[in-house]
Formats: sequence, C-alpha cells, structure tokens
Amino acid sequence: MGSLGVLERLIMDVLWNTPEPLSATELRDCLADPVRATENSKTLATTTVLTVLSRLETKGFVARDRSIRPHLYSAVTTRAEHTAQLMHQVLGSVPDRQEALARFIGNVTPEEADTLRDLLGALHSTRP
Repeated sequence: MGSLGVLERLIMDVLWNTPEPLSATELRDCLADPVRATENSKTLATTTVLTVLSRLETKGFVARDRSIRPHLYSAVTTRAEHTAQLMHQVLGSVPDRQEALARFIGNVTPEEADTLRDLLGALHSTRP
C-alpha cells in the first residue's frame, strides 16, 4: 500500500466512514452529497468512480464483492491501519530513524505524549 491521490482519498474516506459495502453509484452519490462537497468538487461519472475503485482494488485498498450486481466495495483496512502503514513506510525511508522519531515526538501535544506513554507501557507489559 502507498499514498492516495485526491479522488482515491475521497473515495476511501467514504468507505472508511461507512460500515457497509457500497456500490459505485452509492459512492458517487455520497461524493455528490452537499455536506461532503467542497467548493471545487463536481459531480463524478459512475465510470470515473469505477475506474478509481479498480485502481484502489489493484493497490490493495478495497475489496470487491463480485457475487452480486452491482458489485459492492469495502475498505480492506481501517483508516488507522493505513495511517500506521504510512508511518512505517516513511520511517523505513529515512537514514536516521531515531532522529525522525525524536523530531516527531518533539512536536506532539502533551495529551498525545501521554497516549504514547500509555501505549508503550501496555506494549512492554504484554511482552515476555
């Protein structure tokens, strides 16, 4: 998995926020919803949504249920899992991982620092 383009991100946001699988038409309608629309958005063709879904399926972001028509699409991972994968990908690309982590930690809020401490403490308490 890698990064997402603008339209891919919009589609994934809908899939991540919707508990049930959606058809391409339902996704198009969600993207056209005025609540989700942005100033620069325009109505997408269903074929455009299908093309983007095909790319997302190839990239491993979505699963397609081919047993029914229209096909239904769902996210393969959660947004949090995707974010964690991106963080690992970025950390794996830097020569000095410790410095990158130090700079990241230096920019977190006190609440985020508390969360990190709690998560690390829980991780260490479960290891043998």
